[in-house]
Amino acid sequence: MFRTAVRNVLAHKARLLMTVLAVMLGVAFVSGTLVFTDTLGNAFRNQSAKNYDKVAVAVTTWAERGDEETPGIDEATLGKIQDLDGVAEATGRVSGFAGVGDTDGKLIGDGWSNTGSNFSPGADGKDAQYAFTDGSGPAKADEVALDKETASKGAYRVGEPVRVATNGPVKEYTLSGIFTTEDGAVNAGGSLVLFDTEVAQQLYLRPGEFKDVTVTATAGASDQQLLEAVKPLLPEYAEAGTGAALADEEAEMTESGLKSLNAMLLAFAAIALFVGVFLIANTFTMLIAQRTKELALMRAVGASRRQVKWAILLEAGVVGLIASVIGFLLGVGLATGLRSAMGAFGGQIPAGPLVVSPTAVVSAFAVGVLITVFAAWLPARRAAKIPPVAAMSSVHAVATTKSLVVRNSFGAVITLIGSALIVGGAAQGDENGRWLLGGGAFLALVGVIVLIPLLSRPVIALVRPLMRGTFGVSGKLAAQNAVRNPRRTGATASALAIGLTLVTGISVLGVTLGQAIDKMTTDNIRADYMVSMASGGPLDESALTALRKADGVAAASPQRALYPSVGEDVVSASGVTPGDVEKVFDLKTVSGSLSSLKDGEIAIARETAKSHGWKTGDSLPVTFQDEKKETLKVGALYEGNEFLSPMLIPEDVVAPHETLSDIREIWLTMDGGQSDANEQAVIDALGDNPAMSVMDRQGFRDMFGGFINTALNIMYALLAMALIIAVLGVVNTLAMSVFERQQEIGMLRAIGLDRRKVKRMIRLEAVVISLFGAVVGVALGTFLGWAIGKSLSASIPGYALVIPWDRLALFLVLAGLVGVLASLWPARSGAKLNMLTAIKTE
Repeated sequence: MFRTAVRNVLAHKARLLMTVLAVMLGVAFVSGTLVFTDTLGNAFRNQSAKNYDKVAVAVTTWAERGDEETPGIDEATLGKIQDLDGVAEATGRVSGFAGVGDTDGKLIGDGWSNTGSNFSPGADGKDAQYAFTDGSGPAKADEVALDKETASKGAYRVGEPVRVATNGPVKEYTLSGIFTTEDGAVNAGGSLVLFDTEVAQQLYLRPGEFKDVTVTATAGASDQQLLEAVKPLLPEYAEAGTGAALADEEAEMTESGLKSLNAMLLAFAAIALFVGVFLIANTFTMLIAQRTKELALMRAVGASRRQVKWAILLEAGVVGLIASVIGFLLGVGLATGLRSAMGAFGGQIPAGPLVVSPTAVVSAFAVGVLITVFAAWLPARRAAKIPPVAAMSSVHAVATTKSLVVRNSFGAVITLIGSALIVGGAAQGDENGRWLLGGGAFLALVGVIVLIPLLSRPVIALVRPLMRGTFGVSGKLAAQNAVRNPRRTGATASALAIGLTLVTGISVLGVTLGQAIDKMTTDNIRADYMVSMASGGPLDESALTALRKADGVAAASPQRALYPSVGEDVVSASGVTPGDVEKVFDLKTVSGSLSSLKDGEIAIARETAKSHGWKTGDSLPVTFQDEKKETLKVGALYEGNEFLSPMLIPEDVVAPHETLSDIREIWLTMDGGQSDANEQAVIDALGDNPAMSVMDRQGFRDMFGGFINTALNIMYALLAMALIIAVLGVVNTLAMSVFERQQEIGMLRAIGLDRRKVKRMIRLEAVVISLFGAVVGVALGTFLGWAIGKSLSASIPGYALVIPWDRLALFLVLAGLVGVLASLWPARSGAKLNMLTAIKTE
């Protein structure tokens, strides 16, 4: 039977090509994902090990600039660590944000990954953590060194001036040297600026203090013994560990982060393989139908049902094995390409070999072979039921009425249960509701797939008059062919329906959320510009002072992040400028007056006040960060604003208590509104600082809502694999259908249907099947998009369902185009059939 299976695969290799392609693409996705994430994990593990290779003990504190209560490591403590037996060298580090502009004044890097640190030379004048390719480390207060990538992007050379921005005003330094490093921030596409130690301490902490310390050991010294000796010397809250332990911890964090990426990519691979199941099952069903006599003859000469079934499953196994080999090799190439692509887009991956783990190999081959065999199981079971007497008849076995009734009844029940769970989950809306919704979505999708053959007849019947009236005989025959075998049409359309269900659901949800966020932005913000740090960190007080003096600024209010306590509750609050905050935000007063902010009173969002039982006129005991208390009167209640905290406190009240300025954004209203001149005035007031972002109204609308479009584009790209497999399914069905109907096509040619009309008939059949699948997918996807959005609506102000009719219409047009493209080869093959040869074909 094995020889028979292999011979059958070779005999039908052309008809199995699409199955091989579908499995190959799915396996490539799986193997590529596993190889890519294994390679990344190995590279970052090696980098972690390299970074801590010579580190015996590493000390970390939580000290920050302006926070006097949390100590760092002072010079005296560093000296004591240096004097310990077994310590070769103890190096103190401070770090924080530092941005460098390019020749156009634009920030080099991604903001969050732009860092600054101190150059800490040993007795030989070198810092072991950095290898200089040109020049040397900074030795003066007005010097800096840059990593090689940043220097290259900015076209900087040693001796030239470099403009560097931290949280304060931009300053100009002289470039003393260029170095290479394995620093994680640089590898993530950011930049690294090295300052003289005293300058770095002044910028990021306090004079004479370090945030971190690394200790290297003398030959033969024990890391663990050094750790035990270092710990008693450290201030409170400082943490210490051996270099090996920290390397392992960093590697675990990297692997944990990669697991999320791995899971997401494998989920999309699973979707692609799920779609492929329909293609494989359809292919083997059609092959078995075409080989009824052959299989019946095997039964007649002594083959048992079990042997026939295993012969078919062996064929599927051979096909899966071949596809897995090709797919695995393609996946390795895909992983290599992804690694190169990350480098091209600015993400630098540490050097390291391509990792092809046994897990990736076994998973790829197991997935390819098992999915193919699983998809072929039902066709194989049907093949085993072919009676020997069928060898003497040309009539293929047809589905019984009973089997169709059972299938449709089962599909209807599953669909109704799934729909009920979806509606219930959408109405409930919490985490339990979302679990209900997810289960209901799965059941509804399965139910619709089961019902698709039943749905095909009435849905296609609606367009039959249009096809007959527009395309004549070709249109009539195409509509009849599309519903001649509902099971086959349903299986083919199911693949497209699954893909478009997901694409449509994501589109409806994404557009709805995008509109809600955009509406929230425009309804709550009056400001013309928003200023923030590219790093996401706090702005310096000097930026606010400079902007208030800038030409054209009519109102300027910061959004200071505060966390005072009212009684025993910690409350999120915003320090704002009275009189200006109403001009930059649209604040709707519920009671009292916002003008009371000028009198030192506070304003509270209505929902927050309601939850605490506060009202206008109440006096609240407020404890600030310095632990000093004030009794503040509630002067107004207002409708909550998503861009402000639920408590507004005047700046003058905050100033005596908050030693650490935490200005997240500065909002500006300009005389004359937005204009090029006003924007330039803001940029000039900030000293043309590359680290500070100036956004206009469209800019911050894009910032708050832009991630929705980015997420949609990523989803579309990942779902493209499933849609490609669905297209292969249409091609496969048509090609095999043409082969199966050779005699029929020959007869049509003999009675006058010319080649052009034969091509049109096959193309229209493909379009009908594709549009049928698309309509089902779009309808189900819209329903799911509504349900998911409804479950989230309570947490999204201004939520309202938005149906993206333009996108849905585009999906239907693309589905029709898919049908046309998928039919090119089958239509050409059908039109080229010799009518006399075709008529003689059995």
